[in-house]
Order: sequence, then structure tokens, then C-alpha cells
Amino acid sequence: MDHIAAKDLTKRYGSGAAEVTALRSASFSVDAGAFVAIMGESGSGKSTLLTIMGAMNAPSAGTFRVDGIDVYDLDSEQRADFRREFLGFIFQGFHLIPYLSVLENVMLPLAAVRMNPADRQTAARDALAGVGLSGKEDRLPGEISGGEKERVAIARAIVNDPPVLLADEPTGSLDTKTSREIMALLQALNGEGTTIVMVTHSPACAEYAQRIWRLSDGILAEA
Repeated sequence: MDHIAAKDLTKRYGSGAAEVTALRSASFSVDAGAFVAIMGESGSGKSTLLTIMGAMNAPSAGTFRVDGIDVYDLDSEQRADFRREFLGFIFQGFHLIPYLSVLENVMLPLAAVRMNPADRQTAARDALAGVGLSGKEDRLPGEISGGEKERVAIARAIVNDPPVLLADEPTGSLDTKTSREIMALLQALNGEGTTIVMVTHSPACAEYAQRIWRLSDGILAEA
């Protein structure tokens, strides 16, 4: 059984003359431990596809399964549990809370997990160590560089040890050198067994993936 399997995923926004089809009958599968890059122009449907895979955006038609679970057959509470247990999400633009410390930002996904506070802190410190940010725990997001912010965002995404990591333009605002460092980090996480699906506009970043998909006018095809 495929780790991730989608059949005829379609997403429409609006209605009547204003209706827009962002995704058109996309069918695909992703094996456990794969690294997939999704490329396409702005407005091609990349982020729509990623949010559907992230259990955050119900498709208009089609099915999406992870380990045999039909994600959109789940109710909202079950989907929240699914996201917490299965998924880590690296948002475009970091999405860090400016008044929380680096450590507190990384601890956020653990807020709904039954853990004592000391264990939450330990898990967050371990995640930060894994992305090379030991010693930066008490800093605020405004006190660290863009590359460090991206590392914090990755630490937050992996703190609950998810089997699947979804990344939306993880190097979009970074310089070339920092982008290479972030991609090497994602490649290392993939080497440890994490399945990664990444949206990127960068051919250089896409080369780190094992498979490249292209989206054009909502139509998905293997590159």
C-alpha cells in the first residue's frame, strides 16, 4: 500500500462565472521515505495541493489517503488529530510568533499533546539541536537571521516526529548559501526516513528531491 495516495483530486473556488479550478483531477502516490518536489508558476495550484495534503483544505472532488486513512472522511477533530500525529508543516514566510522565544515557538505543536512541561521542553530542545540551533532557545524571532528563522520553522515542524513533512517554499526568502544549508538539512531529515513533499520555484532546490512534479493550470504531471 502506498504511504500517500490521491485519486482525481479537484479543487474549485468560487461559483458560476467566477469559478476557478485550482487543481484538476490530480492522481498520484508517494512511497514512505520519498522526497518529492512540486514546481510551477505562481497560481498554478501548488499551495492548494499542499494544503489538501496537509488536511487543511477539503478537495471539491476526489480522495486523499495516508496509510489507508481517507483524510477527508474524518471529522474536523479527527483531522486535527491526524495533522498532529502524521504531519509537520513548514509554512512559507516562517510564521513564527514574534513575542515567543525560539524554544516556545518550537513547543507550540506539543500544546495539545499529553506531555508534562519538562518533556515538552526537552523535545523542543532536541529538535533545535537537530537543526543546529542549540544555544538560541531564549532568543526572540526578531533577534535571529532569516536562515535561523527557517531552521526554527523546521524544528517546530519536526518536534512531534511526524512521518510526513510538507514544506511550502522553504527557501523562498533566503540567499543562495543559506538555501543550500536548509536543503541539506531537509535532505538529512529525508535520509533519516521522513517523507518530504516540498513546493519550490527553485530548480536548484528541486534537484535535492528524488521526484519532481510540475503543476500547470492545475494539471499535475511528473517532470
